[in-house]
Amino acid sequence: MRKVAIFDIDGTIFRSSLLIELVDVLIEKGIFPVSVRADYEQEKVRWLDRNGDYDSYIAAVVEVYIKNIKGVQYQSFLNSAKIVVDRYRYRTYRFTEDLIKELKKQNYYLLAISNSPKGILDLFCKELGFDMVYGRFYELGPTDRFTGKIEDEHLIANKANILRRAVKKNDLTLEGSVGVGDTESDIPFLELTERSICFNPNMMLYKHGKRNGWEVVVERKDVIYKVNKKN
Repeated sequence: MRKVAIFDIDGTIFRSSLLIELVDVLIEKGIFPVSVRADYEQEKVRWLDRNGDYDSYIAAVVEVYIKNIKGVQYQSFLNSAKIVVDRYRYRTYRFTEDLIKELKKQNYYLLAISNSPKGILDLFCKELGFDMVYGRFYELGPTDRFTGKIEDEHLIANKANILRRAVKKNDLTLEGSVGVGDTESDIPFLELTERSICFNPNMMLYKHGKRNGWEVVVERKDVIYKVNKKN
């Protein structure tokens, strides 16, 4: 039975958000109107000025995406997603990308879970060598245009259940498993893995990880700090 390693993507491997970059390209290509920037710009500024939080910012971007993706052809989305991946494939953290390479050499089954759209995740994670990718799946209508609905949203919201399903479906083992996340939404799957790594964590994950003796790793510029290192 192969061991499994599970990674969050945005902020954990990618040094930004795939969804944020995708929305920027969709605006750049005229698929989304330029005016939609106003719907999340205030939250972005509040976050940058430390008067707001990142969750509010990303929630505003998600709302803009859901509202404006309706009626967009899948090929237009795919072309924009390819542009994002071509531009930012190497905008990754050294620690997590090196860890992926190390685990691949050890024949780990690599599993990615993210709330970004699955279409762009598939492209980005393929370059990194992931075996399975879970993300938000936006429904397509009969003419290959997005309906604006998210399919099985409750499934992607429960990352622990996704990990359990993947383990069962692919004959994997949690013995020796590795998990890497950056926010409290990753806690459920980190509680299942043997080696749980809080990478560049927000405060809620940091406190939870410290209480549970998990590894805490911070990468800043070209320096990697490790706390509670088990291995």
